[in-house]
Amino acid sequence: MGERLTLPVLPLRDTVVYPGVAVPISAGRPGTVEAVQAALDGDRRLFAVAQRENVDDPEPGVLYSVGTVVRIIQTHRVRGGVQLLVQGEGRAQAISYQEDGEQMLRAVLLTMDRQEPRDLEDPAFQALDRELRDRAAELGTRRGVPAEALNQLIQGVDEPGPFADLVSFYLELPTPEKQSLLEILDDEQRMRQALVAVERELARIEAQEEIQARVQSELGERQREMLLREQLKQIQKELGEEEEQGDLDELRERIEALELGEEARHEVDRELRRLERTSPQSAEYQVIRTFLEWVIDLPWGERTEDKIDLARSAEILDDDHYGLDDVKDRVLEFLAVRKLQIERAEDSDAPTGAGEPEVDAEAEQGAASNDAASNDAEEDSASGRAPILLFVGPPGVGKTSIAQSVAKALGRKYVRMSLGGARDEADIRGHRRTYVGAMPGRIIQGMRQAKTRNPVLLLDEVDKLGVSFQGDPSSALLEVLDPAQNSTFVDHYLGVPFDLSEVLFIATANYIDRIPAPLLDRMERVDFSGYTEAEKLEIAKRYLLPRQQKENGLYDGELEVSEEGLTSVIQEYTREAGVRQLERELGKLARKVARNIAGGEEAETVGKDEIRELLGRPRVHPERMAEEDTVGVATGMFYTPMGGDIMFVEASVMPGEGGLVLTGQLGDVMKESGRAALSYAKANWKELGLVEGALKGQEVHIHVPAGAIPKDGPSAGITMATALVSALSHKRVRRDLAMTGELTLTGRVLPIGGVKEKLLGAVRAGITEIIVPRDNEADLDDLPKDVRKMLTVHLVETLDDVVALAFRSAKGGAASGTSGASRKTKSSKSGKSRKKSPPQDEAPAQA
Repeated sequence: MGERLTLPVLPLRDTVVYPGVAVPISAGRPGTVEAVQAALDGDRRLFAVAQRENVDDPEPGVLYSVGTVVRIIQTHRVRGGVQLLVQGEGRAQAISYQEDGEQMLRAVLLTMDRQEPRDLEDPAFQALDRELRDRAAELGTRRGVPAEALNQLIQGVDEPGPFADLVSFYLELPTPEKQSLLEILDDEQRMRQALVAVERELARIEAQEEIQARVQSELGERQREMLLREQLKQIQKELGEEEEQGDLDELRERIEALELGEEARHEVDRELRRLERTSPQSAEYQVIRTFLEWVIDLPWGERTEDKIDLARSAEILDDDHYGLDDVKDRVLEFLAVRKLQIERAEDSDAPTGAGEPEVDAEAEQGAASNDAASNDAEEDSASGRAPILLFVGPPGVGKTSIAQSVAKALGRKYVRMSLGGARDEADIRGHRRTYVGAMPGRIIQGMRQAKTRNPVLLLDEVDKLGVSFQGDPSSALLEVLDPAQNSTFVDHYLGVPFDLSEVLFIATANYIDRIPAPLLDRMERVDFSGYTEAEKLEIAKRYLLPRQQKENGLYDGELEVSEEGLTSVIQEYTREAGVRQLERELGKLARKVARNIAGGEEAETVGKDEIRELLGRPRVHPERMAEEDTVGVATGMFYTPMGGDIMFVEASVMPGEGGLVLTGQLGDVMKESGRAALSYAKANWKELGLVEGALKGQEVHIHVPAGAIPKDGPSAGITMATALVSALSHKRVRRDLAMTGELTLTGRVLPIGGVKEKLLGAVRAGITEIIVPRDNEADLDDLPKDVRKMLTVHLVETLDDVVALAFRSAKGGAASGTSGASRKTKSSKSGKSRKKSPPQDEAPAQA
């Protein structure tokens, strides 16, 4: 039976004191300090016992029952408490805990005696003792304890039991395990448990060292750098320099929120992991970060909803543009189709409830449809595909602004991408990221700018794409503009598919023959023709004058231009199919008026006379109808991208060697037309009413003014032949008649292009009677109604028809001497014209 004691309690947190071990302890809690003082006032002994839980105010239930009686060796008062050095004397068990004094506890104890080995000379016991000491020494060495201190510590304790207590104290064990070792009274058993704990600690250290050795062997320079950077991150975190890590976290959150496909997600996650392993100071870091920011800024899942109101769309188009009725009709047709696709896709979605349009299920089941085109439209509605429109026409006629109106009518974002002068395939597809300064192509840049998956993307000046050693950008556009392929468009910079199938592409071009055939095949052509003078006049009134008035700081009513003045500007100062030059001239006029008003003059209406004063002399001199009928001079018509006009073809016959001279900067095709006209005249001299041998020993000279302007095309064939026949027969050609058409060696008149523009040019020149090929009759429908009313159009099939209409008789009528409507309506000697003519065939053919 042990000794009975009553001692102040010294509660310990995460510490177990063993007999025979000196332990430094910091006492700061009021109850602990009070207990220390009570011990100092008594026999300097305390009952040191561990707490089951780490609490500040220990109660009896928190304390273990077995502890150690310790004696205070040294004390040192410090701020906030006292530092103790205590020496363990023996084990004791608390019978009861009692509160004493203000906050301290006293324990009624019963001392506990350890059980020594029965036979200290037993070889097994000695082997256990030796093994424990050897393993303890090895553990101390592994922990880095100096050998001298370690030997002194081990050799200072001879008895096996106290040595086991010493080893148990220095082991890194949880408090419950240390407490269980303290409670073992049998020395041999405690030695065995301590040896097991030592062996376990040695095994852990050995495994840790093995792992470190293996990792170290696998670490190269890059891994070592990564390890150092991780340490640097921790240092920066301690120093408060963790802004960069915060940026990476924000980047990761934004990437996780993207609606990426599986392939794109894999690539982006891989690059993000590379970024986290890369130094912010390295060049590669910025390259990777720029790529990730591009990915984040792209509209992977964002789209705008199409809200199509056809009446409102028609109103928008009419408000923004005057004329262009055919173009507006085509745009409204497209919007109507899109509206039906959306509505019927929603209707087919509703009953199925499967998230797919009903037509897809029908297509999969092979169900028949009464209308294949309707079925295709429903399939397109499911995919959201739209036709690629190509706006073709001369500069300044409103191609770009119509595209803006389409975006406005659809409620979509509008992005304009100029392709003029692009000569590198990378302009479309982007550069690979391995290149310095790599960037995505213009398509992806446009999508980033739009911030939506379904914008209206205008490919401006697609006919100006160039080809160089860096590739052909027009070929790169083939994938972009193919609805079957552009859902997986891969930009070289991104390296992952991006869906362009919901984009509405609109391309513009001035010259359709400069667009490669495979690219043209993917687009639906919409033609923009030039404006008539009446349309230009109306556009100037409605749009151009108010805009220039506002841009030049004038109030409403301060820039008043009479209709006669505007017509003068259109005819004498501009030569174009569109209205850009007209707007520049009106801007110049507005600046002149603004200067006068700023100088104190009053605003007044600008008429034709004031136009010449403000804008100077006229700079455009369009051809006008000839003043009189002339032998050897026929009036033809031509077309340029700037519009249509008339030209005079002059023929002269003189004595010579029978050759043909062609002047006026004529192209090869036009020269061939001149030779064909001469050959036909030689072969058909009798039918043309020429004298036999009229061309014998005669040299023919055909000239087309102005000589400084290059000319080409087949449509002057009948004009050259008419001028030549006139020169040979000495008959005057009617000045009030203009003609166009290609001539064959057999005298047939073939169709030509640009009929609308040519006829408008003739009307501007004051000519209202026209000859055109019979096969161009359908082109007359393109003429504005007001122009059709003032024109008399003769449809011809042979040169005989042309000659019959072109020459005047001595009395001033037609060359045959027959006048009146009946002669003009026949248009040829056969009855074929009546079958092809409109119902009012007895009157002159009206267009």
